[in-house]
Amino acid sequence: MLSLAVLSACATQQPPPAVVQAPSADMQALAKRERVLTSLQTAAVMEYTGPNGHVKARERIVIRRPANLRVEVLSPLGVALIVAADANEVAVFDPSKNTITRGAATAATLDRVSRIPLTPEQAARLLLALAPDASMLNTAPKAKSDENGGSTFSFASGDAATSQLTFTNGDLVTVRDQTADGTIDYEVHYSDYRDIGGFAFPHTIEASFPTTATTIKFRFNSPLIDQTIPDSSFVLNPGPQTKELQLGFNEIGSTGPD
Repeated sequence: MLSLAVLSACATQQPPPAVVQAPSADMQALAKRERVLTSLQTAAVMEYTGPNGHVKARERIVIRRPANLRVEVLSPLGVALIVAADANEVAVFDPSKNTITRGAATAATLDRVSRIPLTPEQAARLLLALAPDASMLNTAPKAKSDENGGSTFSFASGDAATSQLTFTNGDLVTVRDQTADGTIDYEVHYSDYRDIGGFAFPHTIEASFPTTATTIKFRFNSPLIDQTIPDSSFVLNPGPQTKELQLGFNEIGSTGPD
């Protein structure tokens, strides 16, 4: 009888609950950025390097989450080009031709007009130094490594792809997105973190896209974060003589060389 009771107790005993590890301090800090950081306004110097050469331009950049972008490309004579985007549309105003060209808010469209092969929401997150996908902030990493004074967290990102986040001294310094076969889709480096009203923000961002052999570098000058930005900043309205066009890949200029 005693042996039967022991066997019965063993059979009904439940395994101990799995231990859920708390997010690391690095991931907690990134989650705080996700909650707090809503917008960016800044002057910038953009450098493009790619198959079509090398270009440097002064720009004014405005971002409002989740997917609003406005980029004014400046010349010695004033504004040379304006790109405005949201989750539905990318529009480009060319003052020299007095045209507004509109296209769908896709990575291909934004690549055509600004040399950033990402959707407007992905581009906004990149320029705000946020996680590529907010869902990874609530997901345990599949791997973590520590080397050279930094910590790298690897997350599954669908279709067997991997997103990696690397932190040094609490700052996000690298975001890397890899396909299932290990090919790097894009890699972003953040540096020159400075305090903005108690909030550390990178003043230099360098993004490389190996599939298009393109690198874009931004140097921010006096960025402002979490300001109120009106909807009108992201709307391009035609004037009486402005010609409106639908995006065709042979009919529009870009912020980089053709």
